[in-house]
Amino acid sequence: MTGKSKQLSFDVEQPKTDNGPVVCLGMTFKNDDERREYFRDELRKKLPELKQIEGFPIGEDEDIIALSDPPYYTACPNPWINDFIEEWEKEKVTKYDRDPNEEYHREPFTADVSEGKREPIYNVHTYHTKVPYKAIMRYLLHYTKPGDIILDGFSGSGMTGVAASMCNDLKQIEALGYNVDQEGKIYRDKQVISQLGKRKVILNDLSPMATFLSRNLNYPVPIKQVIQEGEEILNQTYEEFSWFFTTNHYNVETNEKHTCKVNYFVWSDVFVCNSCSNEIVFYEAATDKTTGKVKKTFNCPNCGVETTKSNLERAKVRVYDPNNNRTVSFSKQNLVLINYKFNDKSYNKIPDEEDFNLLKKIEEMPVNDWFPTDELPGGYNTKQPITSHGLTNVHHFYTKRILLILASLYNKIEKSKYASILKIWFTSQLINISKLNRYRPEVSFPYNPLNGTLYIGSQVSESNVFDAYRNKLNRFEAAFEKQGDYTVISSNSTTDLQIKENSIDYIFTDPPFGANIMYSELSFIWESWLKVHTNNETEAIINPVQQKGLRDYQRLMEESFKFYYKVLKPGRWITVEFSNSKASIWNAIQDAIQKAGFVIADVSALDKKQGSFKAVTTTIAVKQDLVITAYKPKNQNIEKMRQYQNTTESVWTFVDQHLEQLPIFIGHKGEAKLIAERTPRILFDRMVAYFIQNGLPVPISSAEFQAGLAQKYPIRDGMAFLDSQVAEYDKKRILVKEFAQQSLFVSDENSAIEWIRQQIYKKPQTRQELHPDFMKEIQHISKHEELPELDDLLEQNFLRYNGEEPVPNQILTYLRRNYKDLRGLDPTDPKVIEKAMHRWYVPDPNKQSDLEKLREKALLREFNQYKDELEGNKKKLRTFRTEAIRAGFKNAYKEKDFETIVKIGDRIPEKVIQEDDKLFMFYENAKIRLGL
Repeated sequence: MTGKSKQLSFDVEQPKTDNGPVVCLGMTFKNDDERREYFRDELRKKLPELKQIEGFPIGEDEDIIALSDPPYYTACPNPWINDFIEEWEKEKVTKYDRDPNEEYHREPFTADVSEGKREPIYNVHTYHTKVPYKAIMRYLLHYTKPGDIILDGFSGSGMTGVAASMCNDLKQIEALGYNVDQEGKIYRDKQVISQLGKRKVILNDLSPMATFLSRNLNYPVPIKQVIQEGEEILNQTYEEFSWFFTTNHYNVETNEKHTCKVNYFVWSDVFVCNSCSNEIVFYEAATDKTTGKVKKTFNCPNCGVETTKSNLERAKVRVYDPNNNRTVSFSKQNLVLINYKFNDKSYNKIPDEEDFNLLKKIEEMPVNDWFPTDELPGGYNTKQPITSHGLTNVHHFYTKRILLILASLYNKIEKSKYASILKIWFTSQLINISKLNRYRPEVSFPYNPLNGTLYIGSQVSESNVFDAYRNKLNRFEAAFEKQGDYTVISSNSTTDLQIKENSIDYIFTDPPFGANIMYSELSFIWESWLKVHTNNETEAIINPVQQKGLRDYQRLMEESFKFYYKVLKPGRWITVEFSNSKASIWNAIQDAIQKAGFVIADVSALDKKQGSFKAVTTTIAVKQDLVITAYKPKNQNIEKMRQYQNTTESVWTFVDQHLEQLPIFIGHKGEAKLIAERTPRILFDRMVAYFIQNGLPVPISSAEFQAGLAQKYPIRDGMAFLDSQVAEYDKKRILVKEFAQQSLFVSDENSAIEWIRQQIYKKPQTRQELHPDFMKEIQHISKHEELPELDDLLEQNFLRYNGEEPVPNQILTYLRRNYKDLRGLDPTDPKVIEKAMHRWYVPDPNKQSDLEKLREKALLREFNQYKDELEGNKKKLRTFRTEAIRAGFKNAYKEKDFETIVKIGDRIPEKVIQEDDKLFMFYENAKIRLGL
């Protein structure tokens, strides 16, 4: 089916980078330069109004304008986004022959995703985090058509834009394992899944560095001319400063001296011995010269006392800084080693007198070109370089040798007509050639900055600047082989992005997750060279220096997802990529998504080793990368649920809607998979969450829900379906032999019940058979959890065959499949009954509802015991049955007894509330209802 696509001819004409006429937003310009300058003037007029928008960056007006390329990219809020949306909607009809009233239906994307990070464009820059664009492509192809409008409000380096552009690239799509026919239809496993063609993208980020990088990765780049220009600039700088990276090699045999190129210099911290007060050069005392590894303990070379780095004070040196007109105190560092090349072979040497004379000469040279001297902000990541090393300003991160070269390079780049893309090249190495580059010869070399921080090591490698930039430039051509489009990019807070309601077709987003990365701090060095900084007032992170805790992060996430909900079209999807090891952060994100009005349809964990997803049923799974899939309900369903609130009609409206959005069958290699979202418990939890987060009363108990579900919907393999779906499931299910179980991590009562359910559904067993494996599985139960005994869990949730009736079908099917002598025998046959005796099995839906009623009563009795126990005292509950607390909270919420929820919640360890999504939801909403 592979062939050249006709869809390419349908794509909208984009502005050109040559001197020909350019059309932009309905206006015609002589060339791209004229277009740019016209809109820069317009941006200048709009700046006073734009400054009122949250997240407006920190910088001079002219620096912001100079960095921008309006109307496509602005280094501030972009005022032309809605103009583009209006134009794109028209193009759907005129260019893509789309029906404005076309029906839209997609199931959650459930195929395996495993994409590497070695793509050239992925490695253009050392920006903090990036999702591989090929992984994003799979989502865009699944959820969108050519011409659809995609939003990423936390766009980082702009990989969503790159992915959208690649959706029009035949080779890129085939590289994903898909096939494309002559009409541009894209196939996976012989099923049409999408259409070849460009998607329209709006990218936004709070960081000007991020959006500037996005602009250059999503822009037509004349890469051969750029590389030629970069080489010329680098060569000019090399001619001027190459002697900075030279040393002498002495040939002992011939007594000759050769000037050689230095690969890198090594600098070492200097400490003061607590015993003799003499200086200890860390490299000389603590480093194994053969392996390069650092010793945990070492001896002072002066007095011989054994010590450790943590027990020593740093030696200090006071230096006059002419750039700030003040004297600064730095932690002392000595030049201790030089690695150089002679006759294509690398050598190490101890610096000699000539090396120190060269260093002194460089130190005395003035820096005549501009470079940033911005003072570092107080921060979580800036504390170590400031307090431990005295690096208070951006230029302190560089040796004088490197600063001279960088300033000269930057000055030449500023004068180039390709300054924008060359600044990406320039900033791409700013971390690698700074004092953040640790000397670690035992690992990958020559660049070893510690990711996600601004940590200065005790041994620093001052790498050859020219090698760094030449190597990066050599890789640029492959990175920009595929030309990007004029993606629309804005720089401001997602909480206040100016986009009209119901205008976006799909959202892919990778928001910041808690305290993982302090983006504004880590971008400060890059942004100092760009002269525009992040306004971190609305930066959605947990940062003690910014006085932002979990609740502040949660509030900012809520505002962001409420904006996402507002702009997404009804019935459309949002995909949230999540990476954080803390369950409390996951719950904050999940709560924000649901509070905004979205309905979560799938939470999958990415198995990095297998490249596959697994359904998530417990928060413990956040130790893996997660992908959260949610949809915005259709208006008619929302109105119907509100119209029939406090009646079961509202419940079944939700269930109808939710089942319609879920995949009907998931199978792979002859194996069917359980769709967790279709199981009664998960359906009930989703319904409750939606109703509570949207201020609707929950008019039904879990037992009533399960009974109603069994009556109203076909049930297959423990999953509910619509009448219109079940035939398709039955047809596909009969073709597979095995039914795959979920991979579960048992951490609480709920996950323990699910584990038992899986075991006895596949193989009805006796208590004695279950017990050994059960004991192994519950080793990771949370410390606060009072887990019932296995006997109690079985009695409350499952049925045991006692021989008083014919053998139930579930047990009978298992016995006939595994015991040849029982095949063909009647369920009342004594041999069959004997083999079936005392086996536990999963009850059918009607009996399950009866068990659920009994279980709810037992749980509420236990909850009331907790209430009585806490009445009249201030002690905390240290251990308890979480399922009982959940049941009690749910019942209290139904009765509008919000005070009880808050009182009990305050007696539970805060960490437990934060890490349990259901308790968190009830507790937070009860506090809101009480005005707390």
